[in-house]
Amino acid sequence: MTWRMRVVHSTGYRYETPATQSYNEARLTPRSDRRQNVVAHRIETSPATRAYRYSDYWGTVVTSFDLHAPHTEFTVVATSVVETMDAPVPVRDANWKQLRSDEVVDERSEYLETTDYTPRDRELSRMARELCRGKGPADAVLAICGWVYEQLKYQPGTTGVHSTATDAWRAREGVCQDFAHVSLTMLRSVGIPARYVSGYLHTRPEAKLDETVEGESHAWIDAWTGGWWAYDPTNAIPVGPRHVWVATGRDYADVAPLKGIFTGGGQSTLDVSVQLTRLA
Repeated sequence: MTWRMRVVHSTGYRYETPATQSYNEARLTPRSDRRQNVVAHRIETSPATRAYRYSDYWGTVVTSFDLHAPHTEFTVVATSVVETMDAPVPVRDANWKQLRSDEVVDERSEYLETTDYTPRDRELSRMARELCRGKGPADAVLAICGWVYEQLKYQPGTTGVHSTATDAWRAREGVCQDFAHVSLTMLRSVGIPARYVSGYLHTRPEAKLDETVEGESHAWIDAWTGGWWAYDPTNAIPVGPRHVWVATGRDYADVAPLKGIFTGGGQSTLDVSVQLTRLA
């Protein structure tokens, strides 16, 4: 099955008093691969800015821009048209011995280490080992992600953008970012290289053509078991035509959609909206 989708991601800032300078980085550009083809993409700002585009260490396309005129509002709108299809089935080419080889550990080391968002957690590690018992690496990924889906309740407002996997696990609640971080913590603890993926999810599987739905940024995981493959632990489903991926990294800190600094401005408010439309 294939989809063609338009994604419009709008971010607006309002400042209490005029901001005199603003520096920003946007990671809002989808990427093409064997499951996804980017047909068109643009990022526009208001007020207008000069943009610089480059790829970061993780291969994510970054658009940076700065504004040096006083302003009380600043808007960034990313518009993309993307063709998507079903993801490959779980890759089962590597066994546990191969995952623990010096070659794999060295090459994938950054996706095996703990981070601020995915710290070492004894309880999660113990559970991950139990879930892996008698299973190969690919089936262990499915078991761990399925367990996270069953244990955590999707509940916005319980955790925040800086919450760790341990925070979410203790609360037993969270959003997609938390489901991904808990899954990553468990997968890495048993030696499965795993990375964080940011993107979007169209929420209506039976959406009519040209029907626009309100959405938000979404997150899932990639696991390496002889090759990379994706799974969505928030919904316990394979990544498919309704998923649009943008960036990968060790955790949320590597893929934040928009981050920056400003001078002046006093207090600021943030408004974010994501609209997804199935075109074909």
